[in-house]
Amino acid sequence: MSPTPTALERLVNPAGLPTLGLELPLDNDWGHTRLRADRAAGRPFGVPDLTRHAELARLADTLGFAALWVRDVPLYDPEQFGDAGSVFEAFTHLGHLAAVTERVVLGTGAIVLPLRQPLLVAKAAATVDVLSGGRFVLGLASGDRPVEYPLFGEDFEARGATFRKGVEILREAWATRASGQGISLPDIGLGADRNLDVLPKPTGRTVPLAIAGHAQQSAEWISRNADASLNYPRPLGALRLKTREWQQLTAGAPKPYLTPMQLDLTEDPAVAATAIRLGLRTGREALVDHLREMGGLGVSHVSFNLRPGDRPVEEVLRELAETVLPHFPTPDVATATGANPVATP
Repeated sequence: MSPTPTALERLVNPAGLPTLGLELPLDNDWGHTRLRADRAAGRPFGVPDLTRHAELARLADTLGFAALWVRDVPLYDPEQFGDAGSVFEAFTHLGHLAAVTERVVLGTGAIVLPLRQPLLVAKAAATVDVLSGGRFVLGLASGDRPVEYPLFGEDFEARGATFRKGVEILREAWATRASGQGISLPDIGLGADRNLDVLPKPTGRTVPLAIAGHAQQSAEWISRNADASLNYPRPLGALRLKTREWQQLTAGAPKPYLTPMQLDLTEDPAVAATAIRLGLRTGREALVDHLREMGGLGVSHVSFNLRPGDRPVEEVLRELAETVLPHFPTPDVATATGANPVATP
């Protein structure tokens, strides 16, 4: 009997095609129609409607999307950023998603590690991993909102060093030890003599780590310390350079390259793809072609942010599931059904 695939393995199609996920919240509050309605009603920009959040997450899981990603936005900043992200506290939200979904991988894109106590992050992440049955990928970032750091008692300029130390603590906390051996992190006052440990332990040897962007680190450091790169969307030419660099750095032990993408899917399937901020406005035919090109460049997984679109989210989810997902099956679905990637008509 073959071993159960890890959460990251579920996001990698051996055929070299990207798997497809979704970034929460599943709302279209950045679409023109919704923006006008929100302004007329006096609703703040960037705060999504979460009324159907659980229903839509279950639908995405049932339809066969590979992953659901939540964002970590500690403080809503309407003046400078105007985006509340997924709104819910990330780990609390993930625990709920673990209970209402069955197959989909759950990920963070990404936890701002320097603003959190890393031993508590280790415990929360391992808890989600266990509650979801090993379906969790922990995306980590150094953060990019300077206003938050003094409010959490942290130094924005030192966040790179804080991030590196946090990753070290996470890995040490998740390690499985022989009876009578505890965590050893003497530089934070935690030696092994007391047999202190962090529970639960992950379902595998560790919780898979995906580092978002540069996180104030060198590309070499990320290639050694991350299990995957979670990188921002780029035009295909720039993407080619970035994925080539990642492939060269991880040539001895290849690691997935993951990327989000804002998507405004048009009703007309034949509309050509045009660039929008951090993504595309496109019909499904050009979208399939674009995703194939991304896979050819080495992108293992693409997560769609549907907020820029005007169409009802459920309608878009069903269209993607019926017409795009069959071209880009997740490994477990392909194995279970004996399916092969759908040839382009």
